[in-house]
Amino acid sequence: MKGPPGKDTAPSLQPDTRDRVMIVDDDRHILLAVKTVLNEAGFPVDMAESGQECINLLKAGFTGVILLDIMMPEMDGWDTIRAINSSGLGENILIAMLTAKNSPDAKMIGLQEYVFDYITKPFEPEELVNRVQLYSKYMRG
Repeated sequence: MKGPPGKDTAPSLQPDTRDRVMIVDDDRHILLAVKTVLNEAGFPVDMAESGQECINLLKAGFTGVILLDIMMPEMDGWDTIRAINSSGLGENILIAMLTAKNSPDAKMIGLQEYVFDYITKPFEPEELVNRVQLYSKYMRG
């Protein structure tokens, strides 16, 4: 709402950057479905179809929650975490792994400390929203 010329009476509605979510998955259907669910819950969402796209978004300044698929071609989720950390891009992010696996992955050795949570696919939309809300709240302290 605008007041007299030169006076803006509307409060700034800039979203907290810790409420941003990046979905990293090579399956476009999953990207779009998760984006729709989280957008409807009020979260701004960035999508990356590969680990390298995730790294590029982080280099461009992304901060917030990253929902990272484990099984992707070329650079899987674990390799992506290694690249994030070796590039010094691990500040102001929280990583939750999306996995269809029922058992631990040998590649995760030494990387568990960088992962806040694991979400097993398939998941219910309401469960995903609740978890992302929890992650955002955690990041805000």
